[in-house]
Amino acid sequence: MKTEHLISMVNRIGQFFQAMPDHDEALEGIALHVKRFWEPRMRRELLEYLDKQGGKDISPVVLEALRLHRQLLA
Repeated sequence: MKTEHLISMVNRIGQFFQAMPDHDEALEGIALHVKRFWEPRMRRELLEYLDKQGGKDISPVVLEALRLHRQLLA
């Protein structure tokens, strides 16, 4: 899958959860959604992009969620 498509999808997930009043709950929700609904290959590609590009083009709330809950996604 193209990395650009993964970034677009994860940013949309972030937009949904960012509306939650509890920030910590939103971060966990983002990570859990990616864990539950993305296949391992997609998660690996996203984390590799994060490592190589520093998260360029990923929204701040998603970056925070990925970094905070990285072990859950690996």
